[in-house]
Amino acid sequence: MRTDWLSMIAADGVGFFPAALRTFSRFLDKNGLAQTTAFHVIRAPKQPRALPRALTISDALALIEAVEIEAGEPWILARDRAVLMLLYGCGLRIAEALAITAIDAPVQGRNALRVTGKGGKTRIVPVLAAVSDAISRYLALCPYTPAPGEPIFRGARGGALQPAIVQKSVRFLRGALSLDDRTTPHALRHSFATHLMGRGGDLRTIQELLGHASLSTTQGYTHVDTARLLDIYAKAHPRA
Repeated sequence: MRTDWLSMIAADGVGFFPAALRTFSRFLDKNGLAQTTAFHVIRAPKQPRALPRALTISDALALIEAVEIEAGEPWILARDRAVLMLLYGCGLRIAEALAITAIDAPVQGRNALRVTGKGGKTRIVPVLAAVSDAISRYLALCPYTPAPGEPIFRGARGGALQPAIVQKSVRFLRGALSLDDRTTPHALRHSFATHLMGRGGDLRTIQELLGHASLSTTQGYTHVDTARLLDIYAKAHPRA
């Protein structure tokens, strides 16, 4: 009877922690209380990945503008603003933004940026004039002059800027603005894709801009508001 009961639990698995069940089954086997081989094949269900919540357009812009309330030297504030504008204006990952070198910096009339993403895959991303201007202002104020092949974003002591510094800055800003705890640097990239999608952006184009190998990944990073879905339905469905 005990064996049948345990087998039913193993077959169902709902509401139980597989690792705990396997440990329990080993205890039963060791003490000769039951045969529990079914437990050894239990695997934890794949958990859905928690995506960052997209900011509204006004909140994304407010986050960038709020950099001015940070305590720091003018060049550091200009640096933080330029980084956040790259994340939201170009949809870059934080590592991609911090890896931009002096020779590739989108300044002096360059309106595109070559980005090396995951797996060494490169893509070309258009750069808005406002983003280019923010980078130019930072470079003009920065007391350090990186070599052509070195990252342009520098820490307070001159070393390459680390992601943790940007993450800390965003934590401070979201607290000051009372934004959601999921407001992270990556949430700006997510917002970039979501806002493009909401304004009618093509999914394939957004995939290229984000550097996703799979279209399904892009679909997971973007959502369309209900009002726009209903509008598309009303225009496209023959019986709408």
